Parts: sequence; structure tokens; C-alpha cells
Amino acid sequence: MINLSPATVTQVTKSRRKRNLIEELQSVPSAGGRPARLIGLVRAAGVAIGVKVAAKLVEVVSVGIDGTTLTAHSYPYDAADQDALEQLAVLLENAIAQPAAQILGVGIGVAGSVNSQDSGIVDAPTLGWSDARLGPFLRERLQVPVIVENDVNALAVAERLYGTGQTYSSFLTITIGRGIGCGMIVNGELQRGAFGGAGEIGHLPTMIDGPLCDCGAQGCLETIVGQKALESQARELGLIDETGGLDAVLRLAQEGSVQAEQLFRSAGVVLGRAIAAVVHIIDPEIVVLLGEGIAAWEFWQPGFEKGFRSGQWATRKTLPYVVEPWDDDKWALGAAALVLAAPFDANNTAGGQGRLVRERLGTTVSGEVTA
Repeated sequence: MINLSPATVTQVTKSRRKRNLIEELQSVPSAGGRPARLIGLVRAAGVAIGVKVAAKLVEVVSVGIDGTTLTAHSYPYDAADQDALEQLAVLLENAIAQPAAQILGVGIGVAGSVNSQDSGIVDAPTLGWSDARLGPFLRERLQVPVIVENDVNALAVAERLYGTGQTYSSFLTITIGRGIGCGMIVNGELQRGAFGGAGEIGHLPTMIDGPLCDCGAQGCLETIVGQKALESQARELGLIDETGGLDAVLRLAQEGSVQAEQLFRSAGVVLGRAIAAVVHIIDPEIVVLLGEGIAAWEFWQPGFEKGFRSGQWATRKTLPYVVEPWDDDKWALGAAALVLAAPFDANNTAGGQGRLVRERLGTTVSGEVTA
């Protein structure tokens, strides 16, 4: 329910139609009174560009304002190069020249800490970036709004707009892959913390004097159940050699290897316990699991179920979780959602960049049409 009178709805939709933001889709037979009319967003009214920056790859998608993916491309990249930001700028200059519709903005998702979506200052150990001025650099080069965010936070925003989170106001988005990530939506709002580091559960201290993590601490959750950690454990067990990866361990599990199955099951227990701890802090309605590691979920799940349920209060043991199918484009789609969410964000999380997106779309933060 939107709690608006018919007259208000008519006024608002009329102004949107004048600006070609919405269109009438079809009429619905009347049950008494005037026939109802279905309306929808005009896909070509604007385009959001979503970018996922990884150590060796950049994924770029263009998305219409109705959430439909228009184009998707992947490009080789080396984040460790001293001119990495310049390479990224050139790549995106070419990418944003393609969409015919007006570009509302560019959303960037990175595996690291982002001071604020507006500032775009990034600390990303996995990319070799410290205090990288990603946002300011790209805005100057691209001359469009650029919103930068942690990649898992961006996925949580996408879940809120298009996924499971549409029907829940508080939920966790957990990613399993190279590391372990967490995006937190509480009462409909993304939780970023004071410096953008909220939700970094991959760095929960899990083992005293444990393996050294990329973040500089010891015994982080990722050093036990992250991709590198599981591959290292598999080599110690003799399941794979130095050239093998986690995909090879998965194949062994699928072929019936008891050791490979146990590797994933044990990791599942640790992950389940860690997420149970976060549940006690955030008190979500549901947990959403996704990411590259979901390919092995049938082997993670028995251990996860045990660890997750045993770590819950008796009253929360039935807390639901869902496992969503994974496609690598989702990272970039999450980044595009940062742009598409800006016009509806009453808290103005994206700051000045969000305001610029709204100006390009022709709406204020409250949704009123500007001149």
C-alpha cells in the first residue's frame, strides 16, 4: 500500500508521463467505476552503468531504469598496475559511449572499504589500493555522477530493489567466494557504519594466532573458509596440486570424494556459526546467500545448517535463509543498482552524487518532478 489518494496518483503519474519516465501498459477491466490502467517505467528514459572492479577483470553492464540489462561486457584488467585508475577511466570512457539513452550515472562496486558513496575513497587490500581516490578521478574523466560502494553492499541494494529484499525490511546478504562478504539492510536502509566498513564479516576474528589475512590481522573468518584457505587445506590433504583450484575440489566432491565433501562441510559449520553471531546483532527477517561459492552449496549446506541452527536462540532457530542462483554479472548489476536506487533514497546515502543522478532523471529526493 502506498497510502496515496487517487487524485495524487493521477497528478504524479501525469507529470511522469510528460517527462517520458512512465508509460501506460494496458487497461484493466473495471469492477465498478473507471477502468484501471497499468503503468510501467520507460526503459529508454535513462541508463545506469554498473561496474565491478576485480584484481584481474572489470565487468560492465548497462541497465535501463526498469532494471532490465541492456548490455554486459568483461574486460581484462590489472588493478596492481601503477596506472590502474587511468586504465579504468579509458575503459569506461569507451563503455559509456555506447548506450544511446541518457546516462544517469555510473555505479562502481569494489571488494574493499569505501569511505562514503559520495567521496569514493577506497581501501581495497585485495586490489592493492590504499586511499585510492577512485570516485573523484572517474568523475573528472567521465563527467557523469559516479557512486562508489563496497561490492557486497551494492548487491544488498540490488536485493532491496529487485530480489528477496523487496518483501523484507531487514535482511542480510551474504556472499561466498574468494572471501566472505555481508551487506546489511535494516529497516529498509543500508548499514554502512562510520567509515563504510560495516558488514565486513570476512574479517571476524575466528582463530587466535591463525593464518595471516590480507587485511593484516590473523585468524579472520576468510583465512579459514575463504577460497584461498579452502584451496590450501585441499593441497595439505593431497586433493589437488599447486595448479589446482577450488573448482577441482568441487569436482572431486561431486565424484564422491569423502575428504572433499568433508572440506566443504567443515567450512559450512564455521560459516554458519559466524552468520548466527551476526544474526544476534542485526536481528534480520531473512538471510540471503549468493556468490561464486554457491556452485558448491550442496556440500556446504549440511555443515552450514548445523552451525547456523546450533548458534541461534531457541526462538530464532527457524529463521529462514534462501540460496540464490549466481551469475557473475550480478556484481555489476549490483553496482548499477546504486544509481537506480538514488532517486528513491530519502536518506540521500549517495550525497552529492545522488543529487546529480536525480537532476538527470528530473526528480527530487522526495520524488517531485523538477523544472
